[in-house]
Amino acid sequence: MLGRTAPQPVRIAFALMLSALAVHLVAGLAGYGELPLFAAWVYNGVELLAVAALVARVVLVRRQRLVWALLAGYAATTTAADLTWSALAVNGELDAGGLPDVLYYAAYPLAYAGVVLLLRGRARWFTPALWLDGLVGALTLASLTAAVVLTPVLASSSEAGELVINVGYVIADVLLLCFVGLAAGLSGWKPGRSWALIGLSLSSAAVIDAIYSYQEATGNYAAGSVLSTLWPAGLVALAFAAWQPQRPTSLDRTSLAGAAMPVLFAAVALAVLGAAHWKTVTDPAVILALAALIAVAARGALTYRENLQLLRHTRQEALTDALTGLGNRRQMTRDLEATLAEARAGRPSTLAFFDLDGFKGYNDAFGHNAGDALLHRLASALRAATAGTGTAYRLGGDEFCVLLPGAIGLDAPAVQAAAAALRECGNGFRIGASLGLVSLPDDADQAARALQLADERMYANKDAGRASAKRQTRDLLMQVLGEREPDLRRHTDQVAAHAAATARRLGLVGEAVDEVARAAELHDIGKLAIPESILDKPGPLDDAEWNLMREHTIIGERILLAAPALAPVAALVRASHERWDGAGYPDGVAAAEIPLGARIVAVCDAYDAMTSDRSYRRALPHDEAIAELRRHSGTQFDPAVVEAFATTIPAARFPTAV
Repeated sequence: MLGRTAPQPVRIAFALMLSALAVHLVAGLAGYGELPLFAAWVYNGVELLAVAALVARVVLVRRQRLVWALLAGYAATTTAADLTWSALAVNGELDAGGLPDVLYYAAYPLAYAGVVLLLRGRARWFTPALWLDGLVGALTLASLTAAVVLTPVLASSSEAGELVINVGYVIADVLLLCFVGLAAGLSGWKPGRSWALIGLSLSSAAVIDAIYSYQEATGNYAAGSVLSTLWPAGLVALAFAAWQPQRPTSLDRTSLAGAAMPVLFAAVALAVLGAAHWKTVTDPAVILALAALIAVAARGALTYRENLQLLRHTRQEALTDALTGLGNRRQMTRDLEATLAEARAGRPSTLAFFDLDGFKGYNDAFGHNAGDALLHRLASALRAATAGTGTAYRLGGDEFCVLLPGAIGLDAPAVQAAAAALRECGNGFRIGASLGLVSLPDDADQAARALQLADERMYANKDAGRASAKRQTRDLLMQVLGEREPDLRRHTDQVAAHAAATARRLGLVGEAVDEVARAAELHDIGKLAIPESILDKPGPLDDAEWNLMREHTIIGERILLAAPALAPVAALVRASHERWDGAGYPDGVAAAEIPLGARIVAVCDAYDAMTSDRSYRRALPHDEAIAELRRHSGTQFDPAVVEAFATTIPAARFPTAV
């Protein structure tokens, strides 16, 4: 299967290559493979198409360009050698050590270099155990090739030059097999599609060369046989490898192949040793030594199996949330990386990020054991809701995550089912979940960015819910206040406008400005509990009346605390009549101990009171009110707030409240 990035001409070239290989194979089976049409035109045509496909990969795709340039060079050099060999063979001008041999030898270093660069790309995975696995594979393949091929080659080479060339081919092929075996071992014997095709191509070239050398040495080689089809087939496999989808490969250290392959190679090595000592195999010492080595290999396999089981158990614990049994953050991060790789290859997915609403209150009310039980129930419901459609994870605390296939929206059944699974209601509690949705790879093509964006969208969703609740509560209280005291409503609106402008002048932004404005609107809400006879008294208040009046900030705080969304505003309302010098009420705190928002409200409230008509006095002009604020700066009011207010109001006059 080709990757989605393969252009149409490359796909056509592969169709032609496979068709030509099939024709060449049938011709070889039928005994017509040595005809020039099949031996040269079809054979060399397939190789040229494979080289073209590799060159196209180098030109059109930037990823691993140098690696594929080297492997394309290997294929091109090999093809050039075959073309030269065919041309010289027709004229009977083949000589050992001629141009074809030079080109064949030149191809090997390019293949070695390409494999080395591929190995460097996986260097972060390498461990001593993997190096040993690779070494086992490399040495075993080398020993087997040398045992089967080298002896007959040495025996058949009569001239020194011919001997050097033929032995050189064996050594070059042995080295190629060593590189392939090393690469396979370092990949944990699970190389992935692209690596497997590269290994198949290079190892088949080495093995076919070895078979050819053996048949030539023993006089059994037949031109145009099935063996001839395998040389161009190896280059086609290499071209296929170049256009495979680029997916990140993960190393599974719990794979049975990690034990099976070294044991298999050990058995092959023992067979080579046994064959080498065939004439003395009846010697008890040789028999016992081989038996001991077999027992050692078997014992090593059993030890590996035991360690494998322990490793799997440890790995399961490391990737699973102990409380809920869902995958944890580490597992989710791994799966997200793999999902993003699939998404970049044309298979989009969706990341849904959930944060429970109301869980903290539930924990506080019913205790942590009940909270853990609730999380377990919700996780079980989420697992059931996503079974067959996605994968659920618990990231920690009250945060959950679901990976879903396809680019879907908030109204998708799978998303709605996951959200519904995280809801539970009971006597005195209601649990829900805020949601952030990210489409992969359109919204984000990196794991860290995807999680960050999902978190931001989830909190935007949560804040929108909080803001809605806050707005509704505020509107209710303001309506009650307006019905009780219409003039008081006008006063609070004006104070809120001044407070918002002053807060911005002091550098506050966003939610902080909103809290100050809400506190300014609601700072007199406690006066709903004060008798009208005191609020509208034309003369000064006596001590008892003042004591009652000073309670209105505490009453206001209690009213606002009934709505959790207004808790930050309640704290500002309580402190809105504190003084910079500590002589205010109700707590007598001073200076920076007073919340900044409350200090802003105090200045804006005093200004509006001074510039409004009262039953006992006329309103002061703006300049006189500002002068009065500055006169009490450092005693009643925060000097920084007074100056910010004084420079803001003339510029903005009466800004609109947020």
